[in-house]
Amino acid sequence: MDEESEPDPRFTLANERTFLTWLSTSLALSAAGVAMAAVPREVFVSWVRVAVAVVLALLATLAAALAYPRWRRVQTALRRRAPIPALALAPVFGYGVALVAALALVLIVVAR
Repeated sequence: MDEESEPDPRFTLANERTFLTWLSTSLALSAAGVAMAAVPREVFVSWVRVAVAVVLALLATLAAALAYPRWRRVQTALRRRAPIPALALAPVFGYGVALVAALALVLIVVAR
């Protein structure tokens, strides 16, 4: 059985800040999704506006739902003095934000 010990408080607090940052990111993504959904239909092409809003809402949901499990896995690794687990969703968020940017570019070009 792995021996657990109390990790350095600095690492625990850094892990907590990361958890809170995931929640802040989720809140920002949610707000952006709601804002995009609230844009009047005549301003942007409807399907692109809806697509951007949906991708933002999905990313917000993932960030919020996975923040605590991530915090818990990292905290367990710190207690066991084990390697920090990789963030498996990093590509999802990277590509998700890139998709939002690409859709926003389509919005800008089509709206002109």
